[in-house]
Amino acid sequence: MTQEFTAEDVEYLRRPDKPLLARLYRPRGPGPHPGVVEVHGGAWTTNDRLANVVIHEALARAGVFVMAVDFRMPPEAQYPASICDINYATRWLKLRAKEFGLRSDRIGGLGSSSGGHQLMLSALRPRDATYSATRLPGGELFDASLAYAVICWPITDPLARYRMVTNNGNTRLADAHRAYWPDEAAMADANPQLILERGEAGALPPALELQGTNDDNVVPDMADRFAAAYRQAGGTIELVKFPGAPHAFTARHPHSADTARALELIIDFVRRTGS
Repeated sequence: MTQEFTAEDVEYLRRPDKPLLARLYRPRGPGPHPGVVEVHGGAWTTNDRLANVVIHEALARAGVFVMAVDFRMPPEAQYPASICDINYATRWLKLRAKEFGLRSDRIGGLGSSSGGHQLMLSALRPRDATYSATRLPGGELFDASLAYAVICWPITDPLARYRMVTNNGNTRLADAHRAYWPDEAAMADANPQLILERGEAGALPPALELQGTNDDNVVPDMADRFAAAYRQAGGTIELVKFPGAPHAFTARHPHSADTARALELIIDFVRRTGS
């Protein structure tokens, strides 16, 4: 059943030098609705909360509340600033869940590309002291744990990707890594793949991972390695591949059969795990 929805921009956090905005997509139907915090991609350095409107609107029409967030990026700020903002946004939405017709314990997340990295990193470390340093007004009632996570063509091993793009001469992506990350040690520390392999995950929400097989933005075996490590660590993850699909295909080819299938998979997963 298709639902009507409203979309509005709100300021969810004010840093000393700027407001951080989120676009809220609110289904009109009766709740409680599944809730999703959405983190856009863009090699950690570009795009904003409107980058994945195709996904946002499809979810909202399916009765899912979406909070698509802006966060600090280079040259303004390097890692871990964006993760601190995403952690805060998750807690902010939980605090206001009743107002938006949501259950605070059923809020999940979705991220694409570098946003998939950041969303998953926050999900694996929901109570990290650095990431959660910005306090909610009125006291802390929630952490940034997620009920579920959807990651689309994510950069789950940023160190391996950095070495790949450096070796193959992809200057644009190599420069983006250097703009966001302080050094390779940070790429190794804040690395979902290595966090799992080191046994450091603080949470393992049920996850859905989507990956095109013609994606030259990721190491070829990145998705398989991450799914294997997630399961080895005790988590549940569904990995769905799209033969011949490129990186970020839902944005590049919004009317394609692959995009239609991806949206169906995301909606079904969110309904199953977030209701």
